[in-house]
Amino acid sequence: MTDPIRMTPDASWTFVSDQVMGGVSTGGARIETEQGNSYLRLTGQVSTANRGGFIQARIALDSPPPDSATGVLIRTRGNGEGYFIHLRTGGTLLPWQYYQAPFATTPDWTEVRIPFSAFKPSGGLLRDQIRPDSVRSIGIVAYGRDHAADVSVAEVGFY
Repeated sequence: MTDPIRMTPDASWTFVSDQVMGGVSTGGARIETEQGNSYLRLTGQVSTANRGGFIQARIALDSPPPDSATGVLIRTRGNGEGYFIHLRTGGTLLPWQYYQAPFATTPDWTEVRIPFSAFKPSGGLLRDQIRPDSVRSIGIVAYGRDHAADVSVAEVGFY
């Protein structure tokens, strides 16, 4: 695995919701600390009203994963709902373009490995498969259905 992104109080995560396009989902992302360990916590209410349906915390990568990387690794926990990883690449030029893969949560910290082959493009204008060296950012996303979101991520990296 390459070095994971550590969740520190100065981690540069950005919160985005469907309100940028007229949706009504609400929430926030913050770094929390428990027993000396920091993690990202994304919480909120996802609503599909008004053509919306997402909240997201995203971080830009300082450098792309190595060519030898075969997937994304996260250490996560949550409220038992399903969530998504969104990857943006050099080819995802429009704000609504991304590659998406689902992951499940449990109340306990769990390591989840998602192979690049599991990521699906958001539209027909994108390549079918991700080139690891083109990945520019990672998003933790609550998406696609009305629900209360509560997902935490302690590490993000590549394997």
